[in-house]
Amino acid sequence: MKNEWRADPLVWGHGPIVFEAFLEPTCPFSVKAFGKLDDLLGQAGEDRITVKLRLHSQPWHMYSGVIVRSILAASTLESGKAAAKSVMAAVAAHREEFEFDRHCRGANLDATPNDIIKRIERYSGVKVAEAFAIPDLDREVKWHCKYARQNGIHVSPSFMVDGLVRADISSGDPVADWLSRLGI
Repeated sequence: MKNEWRADPLVWGHGPIVFEAFLEPTCPFSVKAFGKLDDLLGQAGEDRITVKLRLHSQPWHMYSGVIVRSILAASTLESGKAAAKSVMAAVAAHREEFEFDRHCRGANLDATPNDIIKRIERYSGVKVAEAFAIPDLDREVKWHCKYARQNGIHVSPSFMVDGLVRADISSGDPVADWLSRLGI
């Protein structure tokens, strides 16, 4: 691994409205919101909205830290944010294999972090193990955590529009409602 690395920002679009989604990769409500981000960008138009994905690890999702680090590790690879998105999509599609039953029991009690990384690689096709081991990759993980805390984000999914937390936007809302609330 090179001494120099860069995490590709998880940003799509380039419009004046900035929509930030704070998501925990195994949270069922975050998965629902994640599944709507491409549709939001497509319907709004890349020239009208900027969608920023913020990873919001939560300790009750027991492998959250390993999965968040894997997503950010993927963002350091050649395909950058596309690789990160592929990892997140793979985790979302196989959520139960990355989560504990009722946050405390089930087959994942016997899983190791290496097992989780291997599942991520198998489902996403993205080889993250080497990048996962970047010694100072935690600075990127910490940035996402610190940014959420500084903005008063405590749970996922949470949303900000142009720097303001928007409690009126929910993962259960159709994209049309999101667009209406954004004035698009």
